[in-house]
Amino acid sequence: MTRVLRALAPVLLLALAIGPAAHAAGSGAALTPYKASLRDKHSLQRGARLFVNYCLSCHSARFMRYSRVADDLEIPREVAKRNMLFTGEKIGDPMVAVMTKEDAEAWFGIAPPDLSLVARLRGDDWLYNYFLAFYLDPDAPNGWNNAIYPNTAMPHALHPLQGLQRALPPDEEGGPMRFEKVRAGSMSDAEYARAVGDLTNFLVYMGEPSRPARIRYGVWTFLFLLAFATLAYRLKKEYWRDIHE
Repeated sequence: MTRVLRALAPVLLLALAIGPAAHAAGSGAALTPYKASLRDKHSLQRGARLFVNYCLSCHSARFMRYSRVADDLEIPREVAKRNMLFTGEKIGDPMVAVMTKEDAEAWFGIAPPDLSLVARLRGDDWLYNYFLAFYLDPDAPNGWNNAIYPNTAMPHALHPLQGLQRALPPDEEGGPMRFEKVRAGSMSDAEYARAVGDLTNFLVYMGEPSRPARIRYGVWTFLFLLAFATLAYRLKKEYWRDIHE
């Protein structure tokens, strides 16, 4: 029981840190369907780069090691060292945030949660739409708000890529929140949507890094059992034919 509680502790702490607004339905924002792709290694590599450059300063991923990411995503370890390790870490170290817990609580009011399992808690759709739904809010403590997770303590770390947008008044029919671009970012809307997809793919991968291998082995196991069942059925028919004769 103790081991089970220890295994579940990160998920429970993440749920408490993120807060009660776990579903976009409560915010009135509609989710654009998104299904993560774990077979696209190039997308996962781009997502890893975004995570290291824009997320890892505040958010840890303690259940992942740089070496595991490099090996799984087919990144040569020397390349990973040059592009992922910036503060003296070793390739075999866990992915720990640069910011201390004390500094995070002083600046944001709450320590940013570990993101190792956030995809398993939130899901593909939620994460993808969350990164698209930041908007300027002068009434918020940090100047930002989010249509998927209202009153989030997290500032929009990706705004240099997306640009700045503000929320428009709701339409008369009460549809989903709409936005107006105030300042362009370094990416077009299509490029930013692709980048968000890459980051979501990487977060989903981190939540279950063995998933691609498990699916691959599962397919081969199913094919083996199917072939074995076919052979066993033919042997059974042959065996009983000899008995009846």
